[in-house]
Amino acid sequence: MADPVASAPKRVLALGATSAIAEATLRLLAEQHATFFLVGRNAQKLAAVRDDLLTRGATAVTNFVADLDDTAAHPAMLSHAATALGGIDLAFLAQPAAEKNYAVAEAILHTNFLSAVSLVTWLANYFEAEHRGAIAVISSVAGDRGRKSNYVYGASKGGLNIFLDGVRNRIDRAGVNVLTIKPGFVATPMTVRLPQGPLFAQPARVARYILRAIEKRKDVVYVPPFWGLIMLIVRSIPRRIFKKMNM
Repeated sequence: MADPVASAPKRVLALGATSAIAEATLRLLAEQHATFFLVGRNAQKLAAVRDDLLTRGATAVTNFVADLDDTAAHPAMLSHAATALGGIDLAFLAQPAAEKNYAVAEAILHTNFLSAVSLVTWLANYFEAEHRGAIAVISSVAGDRGRKSNYVYGASKGGLNIFLDGVRNRIDRAGVNVLTIKPGFVATPMTVRLPQGPLFAQPARVARYILRAIEKRKDVVYVPPFWGLIMLIVRSIPRRIFKKMNM
């Protein structure tokens, strides 16, 4: 039987649809004539994404302005999305990204972990009842090991990775795929102030790897793939040595 996620057209729910990686991935899905329900907090940016997707072949695009940090509003918003799309085939979650400031740390953990947990919990229950579908969530290589430069962000992504592992193991037998996406350095507005070295990838390149992983129903994907080897090495460094490296 054909996999409903890999066949076109897709009915795609995009949460955090205006992120650079999300936009690039949605463009590829638009070329497959997908139907979209886009969620983001900026109406003007959402409108620009909608217009771009329609010019690239999207069958239809619905925009929904919402702050994804408002977890109490998630159930109604997600239920509305499922109704508007006539069912969801793919849910794509891309959350946006002071370590010494607890208020900032708390906000990062809420946005990147708690909000994602709320959204994925609803989606996992929805797809499990449908016995089909896929959830693709953008995490980060930063979640593989704590580093002094971004340990709060890394903690939020590390917690998300473990949560997704558990959700995957829970609903896999229902025919639902859960994909954890771990990008390395990507040239986006979030990284514009960093030196753009050879490890940086363009969003369009990252999107192609993501779409391939969705179609192959992978569990975890490092993008670009060389980050898998880099993080294997990073995780293998003994803690006492890693501490002395002062990374």
